[in-house]
Formats: sequence, C-alpha cells, structure tokens
Amino acid sequence: MTNNESTKEDMHVWTSKYADKAGYMLNPDDESLHLVLEGLARNRNKHGKNYCPCRIVTGDDQEDKKIICPCIYHKDEISNDGSCHCDLFFKKKD
Repeated sequence: MTNNESTKEDMHVWTSKYADKAGYMLNPDDESLHLVLEGLARNRNKHGKNYCPCRIVTGDDQEDKKIICPCIYHKDEISNDGSCHCDLFFKKKD
C-alpha cells in the first residue's frame, strides 16, 4: 500500500465525522459497516473519489458526481427508509 492509498480506517474516520455533523449514525452492524467502508476505500483508490460502493461508476463526470459519498440521494433515503442505500448512514434512534 502506498502512502496515497485510502484505507478502511481513513473512510471510517471521515464517515464518522460526517455522520456526527449531519445528525446520523453509522451502521451499527460492524460487518456490514466494514464492507461498505472497504468499498469506499477501494473506489477512492481506483477512481480518485469517494464513490458510493453500492452504485455504478459510469465514467460520465456529471452523472458520477451525484454518487460521491455522501451521494445526492442519501438524505431522502434516510428520511424515507431509515438508512441510505448503502446502509452506511442511518437515522439516529431516539
């Protein structure tokens, strides 16, 4: 691994900060959480951006910027379904 490569731990730190700031929580299931974080790190290393691992990178910059985590869909998904499509961010339990 080079110094430039993102790791699952890097993604965990970044997503935790975002979740706290946005009023969400990360997936409470460690196994599921780590799978998504690995996918984020893989996409960061492969494509240079934090593309959602549950969405397909098309190569069209205009379309693909919609799926940079946190994607443009996550707020509606969390509001409607309790979590985003990737099951990374969840509505906080009361």
